[in-house]
Amino acid sequence: MSHDAQVYVKSETEFNYIKQKRRKDMRGQITTFAIMIFFTLIAFTAVAADFSKYLIAPVILLLAVVQVILQLFYFMHMSEKNHNVPMYFLFVGAFFGFITILTFLTIIWWG
Repeated sequence: MSHDAQVYVKSETEFNYIKQKRRKDMRGQITTFAIMIFFTLIAFTAVAADFSKYLIAPVILLLAVVQVILQLFYFMHMSEKNHNVPMYFLFVGAFFGFITILTFLTIIWWG
């Protein structure tokens, strides 16, 4: 019994395309990582500068939301093809989580 293995040799054009695509993807990931580090430094600086907690909390929450979105799309590859169903379930879960938190905050404030 022999096992036939087909070997696919990429052409020079395919190789260059893949190389260029990987370079572009890596550049995007490094840029996103630098942006997230910058956002973290902004958050730490705001806390260290002893600003009002009513100013710091919304800024940190906004930066955290932006970082989560960047991580989903660049590091967890949600921007690639065939990730529509997991992205749908993720956003529906986030929506219901937001509604639940909003409901409990409303009950606490009015109760």
